[in-house]
This record gives sequence, structure tokens and C-alpha cells, in this order.
Amino acid sequence: MIPAPPAGSITIAGKTVSRLGFGTMRLTNPGTWGDPDDRGTALSILRQAVHTHGISHIDTADAYGPHTVEHLIRAALYPYPDHVLIATKVGMLRPAPGQWKPLGNPFYLRACVEASLRRLKVERLELCYLHRIDPEVSRDDQIAVLDALRDEGKIGHFGLSKVTPEDIRYVHKYLPVAAVQNVLNTTDRDDPAVEMCRDLNIPYVAYRPLDAGVLAQVHGVAAPLHWVLSQGSHVAVIPGTSQPRHLDEIVAAVQDGPA
Repeated sequence: MIPAPPAGSITIAGKTVSRLGFGTMRLTNPGTWGDPDDRGTALSILRQAVHTHGISHIDTADAYGPHTVEHLIRAALYPYPDHVLIATKVGMLRPAPGQWKPLGNPFYLRACVEASLRRLKVERLELCYLHRIDPEVSRDDQIAVLDALRDEGKIGHFGLSKVTPEDIRYVHKYLPVAAVQNVLNTTDRDDPAVEMCRDLNIPYVAYRPLDAGVLAQVHGVAAPLHWVLSQGSHVAVIPGTSQPRHLDEIVAAVQDGPA
């Protein structure tokens, strides 16, 4: 039996999933670099999220590790339950621990998608985000290659990460945007993309809703998460942790109602 979706449901990329998702960035070593020290715990928390808590939205990126977390997701969850959405992101180079550099070269983006397909062992990425729009590459060229991959059936739905309303408006004219993923929390609370996504009926996925744990230490878990979720029924959250007990606390917080 599938547990009830924490925080209720939302439709993203054509699939009804829990509004509380799970962000996997922390399932690596510091600097989002390399394999976790305790691989068993990393695998266990992924299974706990899906099978124990009913979280059906798992967010990752090829840059996490790099590549580490996509391998972990496959090891923990494959074959993937039909109700689970695995979302990944492409287009970010990792020169060293803690370093990130967008690369929107169309050949690179295509190579990233092909590699993520192999690591996750799927024929199609149900939701693939452009991790960042590379300012040094034509925006149209970045959109065009991802649109071509969608036409080829290698991407099901396309999303944008860390973008402005102007970016969303521009891209959405040419390629349907299935989700927008930006920072939103009680510290970084003024993102005009929230309203634009509401107007365009685009799900808004808030990453760092607990500001990497800082807000949880000051205010507890419940209040910051409920503030983000209160911004609209089109808003989902993807907090992350590497500790099973922290995941238990996060799920309990959204189930108990606002603090």
C-alpha cells in the first residue's frame, strides 16, 4: 500500500506526486563532491523517502557528485515505482568540490542527457531541467537542443532552474515549461517567479526551503516549510538531508500542520 502523499499532491510533468519532494544534493560528501562516506545510509534514506513516507518526487542532478546521486537513485529505487517522478538536471560543470560552472553548449547538453539516461537506466527522463541558462551560449540554442531531445522521446518534460520571470516568459513561448525550480524560503522570500508560475499554471519547485538547515535550527522545521507551501497550491518543496531521522522530522512537520 502506498502511503498518503506528504503535504498533499501536485501534478508535475504529467504525474501526480507529493508536494513534499526529496532533494538529493546532500547524499554526497561536502562540496557536493564524491561518494557518501556511508553508502548504505544514502541508499536507505532514498528507500525510506519513497517506501516509508510516500514521497513520490525525487529531485537530483548529474552534477551532484558529479554523477554520484544518479547512481545511488538507480541502486536504491530501480525499477522505479510507477507513481514516482525522478527529476534530474543537466548543464552544469563541476571543476572541483564546491565549484559550479554552467555549460550550455548544445553538444554537451545532449551528452549530459544521454549519460543520465544510462546512469538512471531509463529510456526517457520524465522531467529534465536546464540546471542554469548559460549566459555565454545562445539561449535559443540551449532551448533548441532540449526541444529536439524531447521530440526524440529522450526527455518527457522540460524544466528551468534558477531563472527570472523574463527567462520563463521567453522560454515558455517556444517550449512548454513543465516546472520552475528556484530558491524560496523565509529568508529568500521575494521571488517574482512564484506569481508568474501561478499565472502560467507552471508548478514551482522550491529548493533550499530550509536554507540548508539554517532555518530549521532557528525556527524548527514546520514553520519554514509551511510558509513556503502557503505561497500557493502550485508550489512544492524539495528539502534534503542525509540523515534518516531528519527526514522523519521533515515529513512529520508537513503532516502536523503549521506550527
